[in-house]
Parts: sequence; C-alpha cells; structure tokens
Amino acid sequence: MSATETDIARPAGLRPAHEHGLSLVELIVTVAILTILASAAIPVARFEVKRENERELRRDLWMMRDAIDRYKDAADRGAFQTKVDSQNYPPDLQTLVNGVEVQGKKLKFLRSIPVDPMTGQADWGLRSMQDDPDSTSWGGQNVFDVYSKSQGTALDGTKYSTW
Repeated sequence: MSATETDIARPAGLRPAHEHGLSLVELIVTVAILTILASAAIPVARFEVKRENERELRRDLWMMRDAIDRYKDAADRGAFQTKVDSQNYPPDLQTLVNGVEVQGKKLKFLRSIPVDPMTGQADWGLRSMQDDPDSTSWGGQNVFDVYSKSQGTALDGTKYSTW
C-alpha cells in the first residue's frame, strides 16, 4: 500500500502514529471556549462573595445588637450598676467584650468586636438612646444601636448603613 492508500483507508479522525498533539486551530478554539466560560464565571463569583459578605454583616449586627439587649436586660434586673443617664445601655462596645462584675463573677456579653465585612475594620457606627434614629454622629452617652459605616449598596438596593 502506498501512503495515499493508507490515508484513504484510515477512518476519519485517526492520525498516523507520528502525528501526536493538537493543531493550532484546535488549540485556539479550546482557549476561546475556556475564555468565554471564565468570563461568565467571574461575575457569578463576585455576586457570591458579595452575598456572603452581606450574610456576615447581618450576622455580626444581630450578634452585637443581641449583646446590647442582654446587657440592658441584666442591668434592668439589677445585676449590676450603670450610670444614671445611660438608661441601662452599655457605655461602649468594648464593655460588652470586657464584661461586668456580677456577684464576684465576670459576665461577658460579646467575645470580640467583629470586623465589618464591608469596610474591613472593627469600626462600627454607634447610636445612643438620645440620638436620632438615622443619626450618623454618636452622642456618646450609651450604645443603643450599631450600624455599618460602609457607604456601599446591598444587592437588594438598600444602603449597608441602614441595616
């Protein structure tokens, strides 16, 4: 058999033993397909990261607000003394971490001040009982509420600072 007869008799798609590897066209097509798939995956990955950060922000805000409420409940029951003008709210977030003395034992309300996932800092906006509900400046009398200082917008269109 001659070389041309071998080529004709060979089934389509099979190459001779000495022709291994990909052709330049096959390589370009493969790279183009992978590029298209990667460019479609990047926005989905960013969306998921943002969604996870929002979940973490909600969890952190709930945890700190719960600690503030537990502090106030304990103070209202007379477990420890607070300043007269504090209305039994904690003076700052660090007090929730450090705890207060109750019958010779340290009562802690928060393990640590969490890092705001939107700003990357453990710096939270605070409101006292005397502040306006949407105030961005803390009066300093007590900690009634906590919020994110991020100016970003959530996936649902609300500002993180209003959560």
